[in-house]
Amino acid sequence: MNTKDKGFNTKLIHAGAFDDEFGSATVPIYQSSTFKFKSAQHGADCFSGASDGYIYTRIANPTIRALEQNIAQLENGYGGIATSSGMGAISSVYMALLGAGSHIVSSRAVYGPARGVLEQDFSRFGVEATFVNTADTNNIVAAIKQNTKVLYIETPANPTMEITDIAACAEIAKAHNLILVVDNTFCSPYLQKPLELGADVVLHSITKFINGHADIVGGVIVTKGPELYKKIRHCMVYLGCNMDPTQAFMVIRGVKTLSIRIDRAEENAMKIARYLEAHPKVAWIKYPGLESHPQYELAKKQMSGFGSMMSFGLKGGYEAGEKLMNNVHLALLAVSLGGVETLIQHPASMTHAAVSKENKLAAGITDDLVRFSVGIEDVDDIIEDLKNGLANC
Repeated sequence: MNTKDKGFNTKLIHAGAFDDEFGSATVPIYQSSTFKFKSAQHGADCFSGASDGYIYTRIANPTIRALEQNIAQLENGYGGIATSSGMGAISSVYMALLGAGSHIVSSRAVYGPARGVLEQDFSRFGVEATFVNTADTNNIVAAIKQNTKVLYIETPANPTMEITDIAACAEIAKAHNLILVVDNTFCSPYLQKPLELGADVVLHSITKFINGHADIVGGVIVTKGPELYKKIRHCMVYLGCNMDPTQAFMVIRGVKTLSIRIDRAEENAMKIARYLEAHPKVAWIKYPGLESHPQYELAKKQMSGFGSMMSFGLKGGYEAGEKLMNNVHLALLAVSLGGVETLIQHPASMTHAAVSKENKLAAGITDDLVRFSVGIEDVDDIIEDLKNGLANC
């Protein structure tokens, strides 16, 4: 079925699917490391690119390709590249687009390892990185150098919930001949489409919302056009961080319910955000759906919904937040996000522990910050859990 002109929910179910000889209703798991050729010439044609046949699962696999095509259509992009983890996706993009002597400008608040690998590893090979508050695009322009190659943004930012104007960043990138990469993990293609707003590359940790069930680890990259697709895919293949067919099968199953999961979690999140905003023990809260969010108007313009991620701080600081995390029972004290279950965690000591204290503070990741990923449980139960936990703070 050609799904390119179909609606989003139809794409969730059918995009990337193909007919096999047995008429399987779901994409089968092709759990094979290698694929036999019809002839020596067929093998040569596969390696030369004259044939689109399969060679080796590190290079391509039917189950993985089905997922790649699905996500590419959801993002309205050229092609997808599935990886073994979200960091596999990020590292493949960095490796393909950065080289010795090049420079990247990035959002100051991004996933901790996405920043850490630049500061601790890519720096060893002569790659420079500057981290700024990209919510103010003037900071981006000021940070650009002659050797800048990539503008990398995460919006909403992890874990500060800062929102960056993607369309404005696309204009800056075009004016300075930069490649604009957007980490769309917090929104998923359901709530935000960076490629339509001018980005060149979009990536996800599909461990999160796209899979949605906290049972696999994976990543995916989607490019706007063929040139970047070939360049990044080539790099991913040689890095060897390809996805596994069973991983891909699990994500294909999970993505089918993406919209209804997000709708439910988002509905819960708005009620919880308003509850926390009014609570006397809460010092501050950042949720894009609250009018008090600094980029509320941008969120309404750029996103089709406000999502289910939020961060907040308690008046008692870190000690109060620690008591809260130790006294909730429905919300799981765990990293990750975007699953059907509600999760709570402390970024400064957990997901962003590898970032220096100085850089954390500069990025707005304070010790009192608690990150909350709202699940699809009954909202009254989540609020009751928070109420009981806050009573102990």
